[in-house]
Amino acid sequence: MQPSASEVRCKWAGSGAMAVYHDTEWGAPLHDDRALFEFLILEGAQAGLSWSTILHKRDRYRKVFSDFDPRKVARYDSAKLARLLADPGIVRNRLKVQAAVTNAKAFLAVQKEFGSFDAYIWQFTGGKPLQTGLRLADSAPATSPQSDAMSKDLLRRGFKFAGSTICYAFMQATGMVNDHAVECFRFQHVQNL
Repeated sequence: MQPSASEVRCKWAGSGAMAVYHDTEWGAPLHDDRALFEFLILEGAQAGLSWSTILHKRDRYRKVFSDFDPRKVARYDSAKLARLLADPGIVRNRLKVQAAVTNAKAFLAVQKEFGSFDAYIWQFTGGKPLQTGLRLADSAPATSPQSDAMSKDLLRRGFKFAGSTICYAFMQATGMVNDHAVECFRFQHVQNL
């Protein structure tokens, strides 16, 4: 879905890959466990970097992280971690790469306890997207009470790179919160999903 000439998109979207991501994915409610795991790992990898950097590396991440299958990632050994840390197509930060394995194990434990990660994670917004009503001139918040609660619980369960700011970005990406500006052509569409 592309905006018409008279429509606008959120300021951060810009053009190119970021605009496509904004126009097709960002903010749409997501309920697929594999895709939720992907965003959990990518948002952690993004810490301290731009989302544009991660978006450009996303295809490589999918390839080297077994298409974000948490069962496979949870079994990565030291040899696999060494190969990942040598791969220039991803963020080669030892703590972030190790966190992906740790998070895969914690993710599987949550699935076992709740039946799905989706059932667990959406409880932080009462099972429905939060509508913030931001304007184009507004800046989205970096955290919220919901991301604070999510972060606290994820960290308690052993997840890494799960601070409140990362959790809020995860919530935005997966549609748990609709932070599209109300003037953005995607706002109403996402709100109706």
